[in-house]
Amino acid sequence: MARLGQLSFAISPTGRRSLLARSLGSTRTKPSLLPFQQTRHGFFASGDTKPKPKTRVPRSLSAVFLGSLLVLSLNPTADVLQTFDSTDQTVKTDRSSNTELPPHELESHGEIDDHGTWSKLVDGFEGLSAVTSAEAGKLSNKLVDLVLPEWSKLIPGYIRKLQRELNMAPGSLAAEIWAEARDPAVNPEIQYSAKVRVSEDLCDEEKTFLARRKKITAVALAHYLGLKEEEINPEDVPTIAICGSGGGLRALVAGTGSYMAAAEDGLFDCITYTSGVSGSCWLQSLYYSSLSGGDFQRTINHLKARLGIHIAYPPTAFSAILSAPTNKLLLTAMVEKLKGDPEADFGLVDAYGMLLAARLFIPKGELGVNTQDFKLSNQQEYVRYGQNPLPIYTAVRHEIPELDEAGNEKSHASEEAKAEAKKEAWFQWFEMTPFELFCEEFTAGIPTWAMGRRFQNGVNLPTTEGFYLPEIRLPVLLGIWGSAFCATLSHYYREIRPLIQSLGGFQAVDNLIWGHNEDLSKVHPIDPATIPNFIHGMNGQLPSTVPRLAYDSDYIQLMDSGMSNNLPIYPLLRPGRNVDIIVAFDASADIKTDNWLSVVEGYARQRGIKGWPIGAGWPRPSASPSTTAKELKEAEEATEAEADNKLAQAKADQATRHADDPNVKPEGESDKSLMSQQEKYDQTASELGYCTVWVGTTQERRTDDPPPPPVDDSSSWKLMEPDAGIAVVYMPFLANEKVPGSVDPASSDYMSTWNFVYTPEQVDQVVALARANYEEGKEKIRATVRAVYERKKKRRLEMEKRMAEERQRRRIRLGIEGKLGEGDHFS
Repeated sequence: MARLGQLSFAISPTGRRSLLARSLGSTRTKPSLLPFQQTRHGFFASGDTKPKPKTRVPRSLSAVFLGSLLVLSLNPTADVLQTFDSTDQTVKTDRSSNTELPPHELESHGEIDDHGTWSKLVDGFEGLSAVTSAEAGKLSNKLVDLVLPEWSKLIPGYIRKLQRELNMAPGSLAAEIWAEARDPAVNPEIQYSAKVRVSEDLCDEEKTFLARRKKITAVALAHYLGLKEEEINPEDVPTIAICGSGGGLRALVAGTGSYMAAAEDGLFDCITYTSGVSGSCWLQSLYYSSLSGGDFQRTINHLKARLGIHIAYPPTAFSAILSAPTNKLLLTAMVEKLKGDPEADFGLVDAYGMLLAARLFIPKGELGVNTQDFKLSNQQEYVRYGQNPLPIYTAVRHEIPELDEAGNEKSHASEEAKAEAKKEAWFQWFEMTPFELFCEEFTAGIPTWAMGRRFQNGVNLPTTEGFYLPEIRLPVLLGIWGSAFCATLSHYYREIRPLIQSLGGFQAVDNLIWGHNEDLSKVHPIDPATIPNFIHGMNGQLPSTVPRLAYDSDYIQLMDSGMSNNLPIYPLLRPGRNVDIIVAFDASADIKTDNWLSVVEGYARQRGIKGWPIGAGWPRPSASPSTTAKELKEAEEATEAEADNKLAQAKADQATRHADDPNVKPEGESDKSLMSQQEKYDQTASELGYCTVWVGTTQERRTDDPPPPPVDDSSSWKLMEPDAGIAVVYMPFLANEKVPGSVDPASSDYMSTWNFVYTPEQVDQVVALARANYEEGKEKIRATVRAVYERKKKRRLEMEKRMAEERQRRRIRLGIEGKLGEGDHFS
């Protein structure tokens, strides 16, 4: 989530969206950004209001290319086509010339279409194609050679070809895709109806998976801990989960290195769940595909072959989108979404996801593309028998309470109610597995293969043609999982605030903007992607905490879950999963300032989850900035001699007070046993390194209790305490001097979240650093797993002993102890 300021379509200094964001963003009305005030921006989207966008005519072929590459989000109307015509009166689109044709000829040209969104999309391509041709004719070749790259001359041809493929005329690619969308031999799921499952329990498929996975992890645990397989009781096997952070390609590459190190160590085979945010979701989707086949080394080789070119480099991107065999797979998501649902949007995030798929899910040489890789439900083949951990993908919806209609002069809500509503914005987490799309806050979910269908009152609706839509394709999901650019204005401003504060005379500006931070946190300048709202119309069937708007809206807007927490821990705490150990690989941009572990505390309290280690994570600053500044000033005024005198006097006083105390070491070095729990926490937490372990407790804790310090060699016994809770192993992605030629994740330019180009050498460097960091903590992880295993085993044996004693006491009370077949009702 960090470094949003480096994003190419960030907000301009005037507070307005840039040309790219404005001309290519979603069609829904944007809230005014200035002055900062509460806006109606609940992130459920209704499909019945679609205002006309104001589209600018591109000023150069470069701008036109960016527009054409992301034109999937255009929704032009007659006003837009008029704008195109005003650019050059000699430019006439094909649609303009066809409007005089008879209806039957229009239909043969693929122009008659009752699906409004699709028609507008094709219109946009026609208009854009005309503009690019016109501008290309106006600019001399010499000017193009001087100002623009050589490939820019090819843009008009690219656009015309894309237009031909998408016009739904007989023989076009879009017509072929739409025909296959209705073919059950190609999309078997369209034969089956789906219902919303309302329950707090895990779905049946996941329960079956857990039973099968337990048998496999029991064998793997024996090898990992050096035990005999026959000694392992499945009930004693800890449920272990690995989670990866967000961070774009940095998280993808670093996470691959960390996961591979865990696999080489034998830990990965003991894992029951993996969960991801942003780039870690991309990692999971690659691992559970034919591109890697469950082999991390193959994943790394694939990344080295594919990440050397930017996802939006025009010749390569257009080649994948327009050439067989990749064009059909990449465009299927768009065709099915827009043709199948007249009200659907295909916005900036969707186009971004298509570019990601073109770069990440196309093998080197662009041959051997596997259609099975483009549906999330197909990943069941990798987990059906428990042979791999179950992947959990995450996204969030930003719930912003709305009390009054925008522009309504008469307020029907009190000022107190408005003020309370402003404070109640929150993120709702959605998890996606190969089995189910589920929202814990709704206690409702649908089969993964039904994602993309419209629902009403808990039952899916067929299309206007009477069949069910195929499952949402992976390109759409890739965009949703990694759409960090859909951040709020508050996120954006936090990225540039240090720069503003460093400029003299801008303090008043910073105070003004930061004073409206609550309002900024309600505005998303770039709309997230939308999917049909599966709880539409289910009023009264879900918990009372579900917002009213949720039932009335046709769509929900989902975005990168790093907006809420850059570590996907929440799904791992869901009841029924019973995770004992969480290994968190954190490749966030600012791991020392963004304490994502501490954010989980609020979730644990809200959900009533016992056992989370309260206080885990990087320590918060112990003093305010003003206090620190005062102390620094006093220190500067003190002379070195005065400091030495004070230090000597302090040592003498301490030695006098503890002269007879055996716990005090010479030279005033106190043993840790003399420290309070808070002091121990402050000292050990400030020294967090490559691997830190915390363990929670199931006992009730008071809010004023000091946080427990991380577990070290002297306190590892806490992991085996009967009331021990969840063990969290935290492994941040840090620089490591032991790695020759290593990089610093905090300072190396190419490690930015918004860098989309990694050379093979850079991939190797990042992977080597991740593996070296795992090496630093692998023995601590093994010791943690061993301790939790011993704790569960001890608990089971004690329970079996108590049950045996209870049975014996019962037999004694019945007078049948030592007798066989006497004294009971079966005799």
